[in-house]
Amino acid sequence: MPNAPVDAVAQVILALAVLLAGAKLGGHLAERLGQPAVLGELVAGILVGNLDLVGVPWVRTLGSDGTIDVLAKLGAVVLLFEVGLQSTVGDILSVGVRSFVVAVLGVVTPWVLGWGVGALALPNASPYVHAFLGATLTATSVGITARVLKDLGRAQSAEARIILGAAVIDDVLGLVILAVIGSVIAAANLGTGLSYGQVAAVLFKALAFLVGALAVGAVFSPRLFALTARLRGQGTLLTTALVFCFLLAYLASAVGLAPIVGAYAAGLVLEEAHSQKLEELVRPIGTLLVPVFFVVMGTRVRLEAFAHTEILGLATLLTVAAIVGKQACALGGLGAPLNRLAIGLGMIPRGEVGLIFANLGLGLTLHGVPVIDERVFSAVVLMVVLTALVTPPALKWSLARAPRRAHAAVAATQNVQVVQQFKGSFAVSDGSTT
Repeated sequence: MPNAPVDAVAQVILALAVLLAGAKLGGHLAERLGQPAVLGELVAGILVGNLDLVGVPWVRTLGSDGTIDVLAKLGAVVLLFEVGLQSTVGDILSVGVRSFVVAVLGVVTPWVLGWGVGALALPNASPYVHAFLGATLTATSVGITARVLKDLGRAQSAEARIILGAAVIDDVLGLVILAVIGSVIAAANLGTGLSYGQVAAVLFKALAFLVGALAVGAVFSPRLFALTARLRGQGTLLTTALVFCFLLAYLASAVGLAPIVGAYAAGLVLEEAHSQKLEELVRPIGTLLVPVFFVVMGTRVRLEAFAHTEILGLATLLTVAAIVGKQACALGGLGAPLNRLAIGLGMIPRGEVGLIFANLGLGLTLHGVPVIDERVFSAVVLMVVLTALVTPPALKWSLARAPRRAHAAVAATQNVQVVQQFKGSFAVSDGSTT
């Protein structure tokens, strides 16, 4: 009897079962070890994607399956929508000059250092590749930092407000840089190139889309939700929000930007009164799709790539550039009684946005060659893991160090006062005996 044909839907269902189970177990183990769940999801993906090394070949194709790839990309869109929902336009406008300076320093410096690392480690690659590699270092995964600050009871501190405010601007600037570099690489691939004027036009288009989406959304979203409230049936608020998100994501793609730019803008501009409730409504969808994205990113890492010293060297240099580059953020705290070291350390972790950037690089080609190949992608993922691992203990040490220093300073002052009082008493006593 001939073998029955394999149902394509059944294969996708089995793949989702494997990916979600791996994500859940990996996230659980990571949190048991005091690390963010995203690290466990990435590691789970790496293990699943490399099971062919121990004789389980079929899982190697999970990350390359077309349907799974679409679901992973949809997870990235939902993720950026959730990130946008956690902030508002008012948050961006209210963070102040200091947060803006921290954000700019935290984008420009890693980008320049990442470009330099690319030129040093990949000398035969195009400068466009070096620029894109630098762009993967610009984003900050503020979720890791926010969790540490919350656990330490410092979420409302001045340093926390600066870090969280800067991270919002950081994401916006990173998305704009991605739009510009992506357009430049696409033009170079066609052999046309872009003049400085055309680059400026792309930059203007990206900024115009973001500003326009925020302005139009701020005006029309309250009316849209007021109209939606009149509709009968369950799930109208969530459906309206997702329609708004997907529409802006499509419009972003239509004007040559990444769909995640539109998704992020949609999250920012949705009516503030609904943002808290929307976060709760969208969370189950994110719980399903976002882990798929991270696990699929992990499956694209090949462990044998790390047998090449140049890839380990690239991962090491990228990690050093990622850590050192964000320390420039500390300069944004000059002139104020702030823990500047904590600001720099809090901006270190890379995560979801950096992985999204790297994944987009896998899809961009330059003269038939992917901008980010599997080996370079593996190095970027290792950088993301290392920066996420180093941040929690470093930030805890920095925040705990400040009170100790303050206590030591108070103790030293009290000692000086005691000595001065002792000297004064001795002088009085000595004067009375003469």
